[in-house]
Amino acid sequence: MPLPETMFCAQQIKIPPELPDILKQFTKAAIRTQPCDVLQWSAGYFSALSKGDPLPVKDRVEMPVATQKTDTGLTPGLLKVLHKQLSPKGHVSMEELQKKWKHLCLPVEQLRALLQLDSFSEEVEWMKILALGCSALGGSLLSSLKHACEILTTDPEGGPARIPFDTFSFLYTYLASIDGEIPDYEVEAFLSSIKENVVHKEGLVGLADFFTPTKKL
Repeated sequence: MPLPETMFCAQQIKIPPELPDILKQFTKAAIRTQPCDVLQWSAGYFSALSKGDPLPVKDRVEMPVATQKTDTGLTPGLLKVLHKQLSPKGHVSMEELQKKWKHLCLPVEQLRALLQLDSFSEEVEWMKILALGCSALGGSLLSSLKHACEILTTDPEGGPARIPFDTFSFLYTYLASIDGEIPDYEVEAFLSSIKENVVHKEGLVGLADFFTPTKKL
């Protein structure tokens, strides 16, 4: 015996009052972030939303670099998203790092390549991962630090991109140790010169204090 046809009317359908705003915010987030795998990114988005965690959402749409012919995976915008999600914990488990990386649809092979640059255990210091991510974006040590400053700064976009000297010193020293070709005395001399320049700037290092496009280290 066939089932009777179900009838619906406006009075029978109950739409949760918060649903329209949730879907609106989700759609805007997807447009800004432009995930290559919408379903995978959506799983991370709603998982974070349900837990009250920082969402895997870019601040703005990133335009592809004119010279970029293929998708290179990690971008400054995506690395900034990871920083918002993982930096509050200081140290994160490898499992959590891999999960957040996957939710942003980033290549697993790229994460593995970064992790091979140092000897990490099952718990990693986030700032070291950030530094390695910046090194993947930058063509030199100083351009890597430029990316780090732009990600970490609280200055408005297009501003001096200042960060605390202690943070700058940690990132520079760590990346120099990973590079392995910069003598300790050069590292110390460089940081000393930077510190002298920022002594009257509330201890903040900006792009103008160390970076010019033609300067390499």
